[in-house]
Amino acid sequence: MVTLVAASAKMGWTTGVTYIIPWALFLGSGAQIWASTVDFKKNNYFGAIVLGAYGLFWGAVAMHWAITQGWFGVIDPAKADPKQLAFACIGYFIFSIFIMFAAFEANKVFAIILVLINVLLPSLALSILGVNAPLFSALAAYSELGISMFGFYAAGAVFLNSYFGRAILPMGAPMGFIKKADASVKPK
Repeated sequence: MVTLVAASAKMGWTTGVTYIIPWALFLGSGAQIWASTVDFKKNNYFGAIVLGAYGLFWGAVAMHWAITQGWFGVIDPAKADPKQLAFACIGYFIFSIFIMFAAFEANKVFAIILVLINVLLPSLALSILGVNAPLFSALAAYSELGISMFGFYAAGAVFLNSYFGRAILPMGAPMGFIKKADASVKPK
């Protein structure tokens, strides 16, 4: 949901970030961190780590936006550099590369979402840093919109498939590039 709301601003359908902040805090951050704890309890480490990490990302982005909006007082330009968000995007991009390889072995929908995230993050970073901002802003907008659409599909598939106990909405088989180790064999 939050990626759709954020994409609406990047696509030019809405303006500003003030009203995106609650969506980022509650659905982007809070809901994903809550879902992360549920997945940890179910020993689903893929979901737990991914949801937790991106939940924390959205919380930090929301705080960044709130600071730039002056919610916590006037910003001293000598003490603030908004380009630091670009380096956070680069860091998350590095993290997301590893997650993408795991997503390839989860299902095709998750793989597509992670590929799009790995387009979004460097595009945001380059746009923030002023590198061909029109191109990278557009790439960020379209990839974020794609993430939201595939995210809605994945949420619907997980819910409906679980509820009905069969594949109502297919997620696609794992890609099979990397085989998981046999659970009975301990890594050295």
